[in-house]
Amino acid sequence: MGVRQWIEGWPVYRQWTEKDPSGRGAAAKSRRSDSLRPRTDQADRVVKSICPYCAVGCGQNVYVSGEQVTQIEGDPDSPVSRGRLCPKGAASLQLTTGSAREHQVLYRRPYGTEWEPLDLDTAMDMIAERTIASRERGWQWEVDGARTRRTLGFASLGGATLDNEENYLIKKLFTALGAVQIENQARV
Repeated sequence: MGVRQWIEGWPVYRQWTEKDPSGRGAAAKSRRSDSLRPRTDQADRVVKSICPYCAVGCGQNVYVSGEQVTQIEGDPDSPVSRGRLCPKGAASLQLTTGSAREHQVLYRRPYGTEWEPLDLDTAMDMIAERTIASRERGWQWEVDGARTRRTLGFASLGGATLDNEENYLIKKLFTALGAVQIENQARV
């Protein structure tokens, strides 16, 4: 790069020659930043969504190209968050497209040291059978003469990656099953 090119690329020089003395217009742009495009430019469509992490319900714009999610940003039209997301919400893209995301059921046998893939139907049957067996083993019709109709055989600890509707349904399910230890880390 010659001296003349270097001087012409200098922002102060551009401020005076391009009649932008405040340096807030075109003179402030470098050649590199002028060639940059937003990550959302390649999206075919924008889908409105809600952040799945907690009970606040911040709005998100999900940018989709083909069938692939390409970017997730805060929704400026959301009355809840007005376009802002917390660090977890801003990292929602990793939840949908992250390389660490599992796409199959993994099972580790009792006393096993390795995870093995399992088909979904088998896993669901195992969960149902174990839930029913635990409920029966821990069922209490009454305690000290007081009618309880409950089980202490299992508990539920929900997480903040579930949305309000999922947590509501899980709470109803475990209550109907008779569980009393039901908690959620994202409880408001």
